[in-house]
Amino acid sequence: MKSIDGGYSCGTRPFAAATAGRVTAPRVVVAGGHSAGHIEPAMNFADALRQLEPAAEVTALGTVRGLDTMLIPARGYPLELIPPAPLPRKLNRALLRTPGRVRDSVQAAGAVLDRVRAEVVVGFGGYVAGPAYLAARGRGLPIVVHEANARPGVANRLAARMTTHVFTASPDIQLAHATAIGIPLRPAITGLDRPALRTAARQRFGLRPGGPVLVVTGGSQGARAISAAVCGAAAALRMAGVQVLHVTGPQHVVEVPAGNPGDLPYVIVPYVEEMQYAYAAADFAICRSGAMTCAELAAVGLPAAYVPLPLRRGEQRLNAGPAVAAGGALLVDNADLDPAWIETTLIPVLTNPARMAAMSARASTMGAPDAGAVLAGHVLATVAERRKLAS
Repeated sequence: MKSIDGGYSCGTRPFAAATAGRVTAPRVVVAGGHSAGHIEPAMNFADALRQLEPAAEVTALGTVRGLDTMLIPARGYPLELIPPAPLPRKLNRALLRTPGRVRDSVQAAGAVLDRVRAEVVVGFGGYVAGPAYLAARGRGLPIVVHEANARPGVANRLAARMTTHVFTASPDIQLAHATAIGIPLRPAITGLDRPALRTAARQRFGLRPGGPVLVVTGGSQGARAISAAVCGAAAALRMAGVQVLHVTGPQHVVEVPAGNPGDLPYVIVPYVEEMQYAYAAADFAICRSGAMTCAELAAVGLPAAYVPLPLRRGEQRLNAGPAVAAGGALLVDNADLDPAWIETTLIPVLTNPARMAAMSARASTMGAPDAGAVLAGHVLATVAERRKLAS
């Protein structure tokens, strides 16, 4: 693979070669805690880093306020907790009047950096990243920033003023010094061969091998509006020959009108641990348009009807924009989504194999399956350069 900025090829173990026999492992701290949207790309990056340099020492920063203690240890990385300290939403004088909780969080992050002898901080935004960036700057450590969302948060906007090592999910994201590389994803997603896994995946969920399958998901917690619309159109979907795999979210329960014996399956599950099987089973998705969801569907070439969450300053609408513009997805407002929209707009797409194939091909053009390796290669190059300057 082509390297970035004269960095290392991602097909070898670059760090060992670059350090000419030095055996000290690179020491990397990742800061991307609180929400799954920050944690997931951080952990995917850590996996890619270990793939390139297995000896790398990776430490994750997190807080008890979010999903950190659940998701990060499960991925096999040591977790260091610091006090949560959300930064002001605007870069103004309030940021200069740093409250005590931010000071405490920065000090705690700095203590972790000192203890693990960190050589670089790689941040993905959120409550943890801001204090980590400030602590790293105070110690003269390199800062690498990755922004997945269409509208960068305050922590990453602040960090982009501290470093030139800035990467984004797409060229449309406005952030200083940014290079677009995509979002680090799991190998199970980037290496997915949907046609090859389709039969096994459908058997896994009790779906029939033939005919179109619609996967319904609202993210890790589900989405009531999406569930209500699709359930309300269950009879029309069955009549059109469309099977459904409905991932409700662990907190939600949906009721689908009972069909007749022999009707096509409408499978309801609360959660799917390995989403590559859901993607392989499906021909189309209806879902929210979080940054990770958009990146995963593009990577596997699965067309979708995106229903942006009507919050967060319209961020999810912007996330879906590139796929919609490319012809790989539909966009429907949360307020406009109902059973009638499913029947009049979505079902004609689901029952048109040629159109779905064309949308799949266009969706895949937006994918960036090597983002994790590209970012990992750049981080290793940054550590190697720092060591060279220090020697």
